[in-house]
Amino acid sequence: MDITFLGAAQQVTGSCTLLESAGLKILVDCGLPQGNDERESGMDLPFNPESIDYVLLTHAHIDHSGRIPLLVKNGFRGKIFTTPATIDLCEIMLADSGHIQEMEAEWKSRKQRRAGQAGVEPLYTVKDAQKAMMLFQGCDYEKIIDLGRGCKVRFIDAGHLLGSSSLEVWLSEGKELRKIVFSGDIGNFDQPLIKDPVYIDSADFVVMESTYGNRMHKKPLNAMGNSVPTSVRAQELADIIERTFNRGGNVIIPSFAVGRTQEILYLLRVVIEKNLCPSCKKIPVFVDSPLSVKATNVFSGNIFGYMDSEAMELVHKGVNPIVFPSLVTITDAEDSKALNFRKESCVIISSSGMCEAGRIKHHLKHNLWRSECTVLFSGYQAGGTLGRNILDGARHVTIFGEQIDVRCEICELQGISGHADQEGLVKWLTAFKKEPRMSFINHGDKAVAPWFAQFITRTLGLKAYAPEPMERFDLLAEQTFPSCVAVDDSVLPCMRELSEAVALLKHNEELLQSVIERLKKEGAKKDITQKQALRLTNAIVRLASDLEFLGSKWGPDAD
Repeated sequence: MDITFLGAAQQVTGSCTLLESAGLKILVDCGLPQGNDERESGMDLPFNPESIDYVLLTHAHIDHSGRIPLLVKNGFRGKIFTTPATIDLCEIMLADSGHIQEMEAEWKSRKQRRAGQAGVEPLYTVKDAQKAMMLFQGCDYEKIIDLGRGCKVRFIDAGHLLGSSSLEVWLSEGKELRKIVFSGDIGNFDQPLIKDPVYIDSADFVVMESTYGNRMHKKPLNAMGNSVPTSVRAQELADIIERTFNRGGNVIIPSFAVGRTQEILYLLRVVIEKNLCPSCKKIPVFVDSPLSVKATNVFSGNIFGYMDSEAMELVHKGVNPIVFPSLVTITDAEDSKALNFRKESCVIISSSGMCEAGRIKHHLKHNLWRSECTVLFSGYQAGGTLGRNILDGARHVTIFGEQIDVRCEICELQGISGHADQEGLVKWLTAFKKEPRMSFINHGDKAVAPWFAQFITRTLGLKAYAPEPMERFDLLAEQTFPSCVAVDDSVLPCMRELSEAVALLKHNEELLQSVIERLKKEGAKKDITQKQALRLTNAIVRLASDLEFLGSKWGPDAD
């Protein structure tokens, strides 16, 4: 009876865990790595897809579901169990992901053929995604499913996304029985639309996410320390819109198409209905993402059993909680382009949430350099993504090969994260009535997962460990479990990240020198094209400007 951590092990994306028991091989999630995780781990599946019997999918987000079409493409023919709402969302999300894979492969192929090289195949196609959907089977919350050979599973509402789940998995071999609980992504509390996460009270082993294991969300509270009404939560959004519109600018919101977009629409409806921006005569809102539009339709149809009491109260009154008169949904590419030539201020919500692909990059290109505009982030930004660079204070970024100065206001909408913070994670873990034999901490980066494992051990007295990629454990042999790796608490996680960044800078000093020498040679030969020269010039100017800025802030003569 083994568990192997194939993805999201000391990483934030690419969730994938393998359970083996009584001849069964079961995957829990099969997600797509993103940002730095993709660069470190690649996209290949580190196992034989034909050998997998079942997939248990916690929710539809691409970092949990995005390699399922690749799994099917490479020979998987088993069943994929998940909730009905997750099936509805995956039907549009995986097809969209397949389209992106096709477009990226086409772009890379054109580039390589111009260089006399062979083209590349997409990771998977839209047809692969559609074929994968034929293997999905819906499971309602709280219902136990018998997979045979001593394996049973139950889906529990995780409160993270429409249809999201934690999993209870029972495995038996001979006389031995073990219960493993997978947290999935644990939802934040008091979020718009969906219910709070449901607690589970028993487990032999826990596999738990730690995305925000070292952080606390900024939460709007009243004087008694209790959560405030949605109207107060919406006021922060209203203030950002009002000051931006008063400057004559646009509010650009990079947003995850599924989940976050619908939550923002819920808050915007409150902002408009309660006139929380009194100086704004009207607030045009555009959802510019075909996937977001489709997902919003899914949310509108999957209400009963998923929505919280506040949303259901509106539904019973005949009010759609995520639709309002000034909302315009856009699917046509020409209509999307036209948004960037409007003279009237507006709110534009577009995906992707981390600004890595999609129409949001066009809107950033046209608005980042305008000081009157605002770019408002509302979700987690993984390391190495364009969104993370902008949020971290980049003075300029490259979009479609063009250098864009960042002059607009950069904001982060607090209090609506879809992930539980440290307090929420601890609350979920301490709901177990009996101490689990081991808590495996995953779905957190190298600076967070090991730190959170030690935090659990030190503060709660529980056994916890953050597995490394491909680590495997026998769940019937407790003596082989490692102890928590000691992390120096005198060094904050952010300082460890800074130390790693400095080490990376030193490591690349020689590479920088080699680039300089090559540029001298290429320039001397006059063998460089105008396009290459422009790109190199922009890259060098950005690097020189960043180094100059770094020196002014932290150099020996800085205040």
